[in-house]
Amino acid sequence: MNKVVWITVLNKDKDEAQAKKLYQAIAGYGLSPAGHFWQDRLEEMAWAGAREDLVKKETALWIVLGSAEALAAPTIRYGLSLLALGVQDQKGHGFPILIAVTAGEIKPETLPSPLRAADVLSAAQANLGVKIAAKANMPVKKVPADYRLDVYGLPGIGQWFEVGPAQGHAWNGVMFGVNAGDIDAHGVGPAHKLPERSVLEYPMKGMKIDLGGVEYTAWAAQNELKSDSSYYLRVKGFPSAVLFGPLAQTEEAEAYVIKLK
Repeated sequence: MNKVVWITVLNKDKDEAQAKKLYQAIAGYGLSPAGHFWQDRLEEMAWAGAREDLVKKETALWIVLGSAEALAAPTIRYGLSLLALGVQDQKGHGFPILIAVTAGEIKPETLPSPLRAADVLSAAQANLGVKIAAKANMPVKKVPADYRLDVYGLPGIGQWFEVGPAQGHAWNGVMFGVNAGDIDAHGVGPAHKLPERSVLEYPMKGMKIDLGGVEYTAWAAQNELKSDSSYYLRVKGFPSAVLFGPLAQTEEAEAYVIKLK
């Protein structure tokens, strides 16, 4: 089976013609193009629709096709970030993402954390097909991480974040905070599956954490987590950043911050 290049087209009205050209170029290099038109509907968690296709073994590259203006929209940035988190949790942080810009300019350092390692190229450049073919056929780099971070968008159940330590690590307690929105439920259970029931050890809610002048509202529990167990939290709203890590035992405890917009 040919390797699949998945294309997310951010604006059907403006970018459909460019997407067709991109499909043809990809097919010309012996790859299988596939994709979808982006649905900017956060309340319905439409961002989750492409996850199943992106995490398939044969999907070798994800291309986001759109203008700088579209990539600047907070709702689009948030949805793409959550989709990227799910893909990176399943396929590794080295899974290649390419942003093909149809108009304007994008500086990679201004992108949300999950997209910051993406290659940013002009969709009009003459050798784009060559670069795509090379990227899709390169072995995926192994990028180590000390944590796991995934997110689920389930209609009727809600938006759930999953955090936990990576292989070979353990956390003696866990915390998770948002800089906007609300957390309204949490639990601990096996990794990669929302728990049906949970026993929390000394749960804490509504903690205020100030980091770099940004205030986070955090929940926590003192359960010990290993790489096969996770902390799950339901988040209402759309925070622009989340903070998480082992439960602070000292003022120098490590915390990870992921910007989503």
